[in-house]
Amino acid sequence: MDTKHFKSKIAPFFWVNHEDQFSVCLSTGEYKQELFETREEEGFEGNGYDWCALAKAFLKEYMPELKATIHHDPEAGMYCAYATDADALRDFILKFREICDKDSLIKDLFLRVEIE
Repeated sequence: MDTKHFKSKIAPFFWVNHEDQFSVCLSTGEYKQELFETREEEGFEGNGYDWCALAKAFLKEYMPELKATIHHDPEAGMYCAYATDADALRDFILKFREICDKDSLIKDLFLRVEIE
């Protein structure tokens, strides 16, 4: 998959190459915000920490073999996942982005997410 096609497939997430690792990030507050609003009374805001909790639930259910490989570094306004294994991170973000586009699957997964 060429770089341009990959970037468009994972958008609004974006890929960053670092010297010794790779990361994929999302500026929070717009993408899938309506999903987080469904549990606003529980404290979900759609911030980086909420995205981190959702990504961890995704890994646990869909890609448990990558749980030890993919690491998370959330902030209030951004979610980031990183790894030294570019292929593993690429597999993660492509599948996670695909699930995010399937409303019934992402809503079902989000019901099992606990606030961090």
